[in-house]
Amino acid sequence: MAGELFVVATPIGNLADLTLRAIEVLKASTRVAAEDTRRTRQLLSHLGIEGKPLDALHAHSSDRDVARLVARLEAGDSIALVTDAGTPAVSDPGDALVKAAITAGVRIVPIPGPSAVLAALVASGLASGVGFRFVGFLPREGAARRDGIATVCATPEPVVLFESPERTQATLAELADAMPDRPACVARELTKLHEEVVRGSLASLANDRESWRGEVAIVLGAWSREANAEHIDAAAIDERIERELVTGAHAKTIADAIAAWSGRPRREVYERVVRLKSARRT
Repeated sequence: MAGELFVVATPIGNLADLTLRAIEVLKASTRVAAEDTRRTRQLLSHLGIEGKPLDALHAHSSDRDVARLVARLEAGDSIALVTDAGTPAVSDPGDALVKAAITAGVRIVPIPGPSAVLAALVASGLASGVGFRFVGFLPREGAARRDGIATVCATPEPVVLFESPERTQATLAELADAMPDRPACVARELTKLHEEVVRGSLASLANDRESWRGEVAIVLGAWSREANAEHIDAAAIDERIERELVTGAHAKTIADAIAAWSGRPRREVYERVVRLKSARRT
């Protein structure tokens, strides 16, 4: 009979958050598939689990690596899948193994526990009771990033996203540029010694400090682009377009940013940008 794949949530900081069931599964499993084998070996050692076979499964693992683990499952091995911190397969390379195991007919057993997404959401005070959207890490640059920002701006429900400490300030500034008054929260180092939850508008958070440290989650409150659009008239849009044109930015880039900020359709804003850009040349 085929083995089972246990998707095991591990602590995001405080080791006391590991559940009793997770400990039992880590002890009983044939092997452990880990994003960082060194970090997981430390966790297992803390639990008194020695000699457990570990298989690396990270962002650079190949399809062959995943297939090798699936073959072990088909041969009867039980595998505990863990990530560096929190619940595997959420903005995590473990998702590839889960999908491949499902395709192979292997039983998937979730072992719930710590989640940075939910911890940040409930600590923010911005959970609206109507659901939320999790977008993981935003793309770093280019059209993909502009599309990511636009998606966040167009989402009326609360949004949770992850960010590296090095890029947190830039991301807050970019989001604040589009939605300065949207309520937000930066939750960093959750469950750890230096845990901090900072709340305010995106504009205030963008100006709060020059840099952030530690593991960061950003939560945005519920938001209505339509309500925002009511406060921004055509004159204000044209004034901002003129300011952006001075910087030499591409028309599409300007349109994307101002559409997100104003709540107006992107096509409408783009046409205004092109018209004002042409007028500057005459």
